[in-house]
Amino acid sequence: MELFGTILRGTLSAIITLAQLALLLRAVFSWIDVTGEGRISAFLTLLTEPLIFPIRKLFEKLHWFENVPFDMAFLSTVIILALLDVLVTFL
Repeated sequence: MELFGTILRGTLSAIITLAQLALLLRAVFSWIDVTGEGRISAFLTLLTEPLIFPIRKLFEKLHWFENVPFDMAFLSTVIILALLDVLVTFL
């Protein structure tokens, strides 16, 4: 049973790390490909938007961060993934 827990933690940690890497690459490519019309940018948006969308909708519903000049939903997603990774690691 302990082996299963170790494998599960490792798998979840790897998935979270890949999501964090995709978010980082999306941020970098948003500086390079400003229009977002490139194939890589479109792929990264397609890959990461399902993670960001629920938080963005929550912020819109609660009218949080409406006049902030950067994407707080994106930043919040990065922070939540980091906290989840720590939680998975220590459980």
